[in-house]
Amino acid sequence: MDIFGVLNMGSKALTVQQKGIYVTGNNIANVNTPGYSRQRLNLSSDVPLNTGIGPVGTGVTANEIERVYDRFLGVQINNETQSLGQWEAYKDSVERVEMVFDESGGYGLNQVMSEFWNSWQDLTNNPSGSIERTVLVAKSEMLTATLSQNYKDLQQIQRDIDSNIKGAVGEINRLSENLVDLNQKIIQSELSGHMANEYRDQRDLVLKELSELIDISSFEDANGGTTVSVGSGQVLVEGTHTYSLSTQPDASGHRDITWIDSSGNSVIISDDISKGKLKGWLDARDVDINDSLNKLDTLAQDLMAAVNPLHANGYGLDNINGRDFFTIEATTATTATGIQVNSLITGDTNRIAAAEGADKPGDNRNAIAIAKLQDMPTMNGSTVTFGAYYDSMVSDAGLAVQQATSYYDHQSQMVLQVENYRESISGVSIDEETVNLIKYQNAYQAAAKLIKTADEMMETILSMI
Repeated sequence: MDIFGVLNMGSKALTVQQKGIYVTGNNIANVNTPGYSRQRLNLSSDVPLNTGIGPVGTGVTANEIERVYDRFLGVQINNETQSLGQWEAYKDSVERVEMVFDESGGYGLNQVMSEFWNSWQDLTNNPSGSIERTVLVAKSEMLTATLSQNYKDLQQIQRDIDSNIKGAVGEINRLSENLVDLNQKIIQSELSGHMANEYRDQRDLVLKELSELIDISSFEDANGGTTVSVGSGQVLVEGTHTYSLSTQPDASGHRDITWIDSSGNSVIISDDISKGKLKGWLDARDVDINDSLNKLDTLAQDLMAAVNPLHANGYGLDNINGRDFFTIEATTATTATGIQVNSLITGDTNRIAAAEGADKPGDNRNAIAIAKLQDMPTMNGSTVTFGAYYDSMVSDAGLAVQQATSYYDHQSQMVLQVENYRESISGVSIDEETVNLIKYQNAYQAAAKLIKTADEMMETILSMI
């Protein structure tokens, strides 16, 4: 070991400590960058030099800039994000369903049903009264309009969910293209011997965004590229190749999610999606909202089935019977959207059949029979009343919101906990980086002093010549 060796040792130390300052500065600069994993310069002793007195160290060398990251924790974050996305989408959807059945404004279906039955009760007190008959028609029309509007509001929520699904599928395809681009950059960078730390951070962030929309399975191949699959194993991204998702209408006109293979063939994967926002939207659209639509339609059907036979058996003030109180508009597909008050009755309220027999002034027996339907167990196989049946619908909607909110809150905490744990491992600590900065700065100054000392030694030798 000579003076030139000392100079070389100091020069390498300067370069290495400078790299340490650079890595530390990069960490500090990215302290608020989403998804950034702090980096660490790994150092080791350089190859020692064999001498007569044994191996002598030759200084320090920088091996690599390591990305401080827990891969298994990243997978856990994605898994928890999938569930969070599912409950977020489901909660938002069922909250809108609950708003359709909201009774707080005084204009809900339960209120108008009560007013409908009360109008029949008022008619029993004055079966020939023109005002009572007019009010009954008005309340009946309000009932049919509310039934129809509630049904259409639920259908609109389904259409909005379809739009969300279509938009999410487009976003999934965009993120898949991003993954392919990042895979290419990572593979090229690491094949050339460089660590692709920033690209890997960006890729993890894209995977998290993707997992919020749909449940994914992913693994990294030997070259550093990531393969991502969805549904029952359909490949979405494979290294530098990507497949796409699309949507197509199902039998009811709603959007099914499809996977497009390399030949352009479509495979429906809606039933295979188990998490993510797509799952939440599908559950709300195809289960909860469909159930509410069917129950509204059943309510309208059973209301007609109970009122019409009694009304047809009764007589109006014109002493004529055989007229239904409710009819269905011919152009509608469902009873809930098509139910309406018979136009013969809206045109002449004297045709309301309040009497049980003809030519019996003051006869209110048929109006009483219809009014009693309010408290009769008519729905669900003659086990519950109309009001109780609707109350159960409102209760189911409320319970769905409570359940969704509970799961969403729980899942939010789970994601927060794992992200906080990730930050404790991979996040940047300003205090820690400041300490590292001072450490590298002092080492840099010491290396400079070493070079200066070697230079002075060299001058001393040269002055002796």
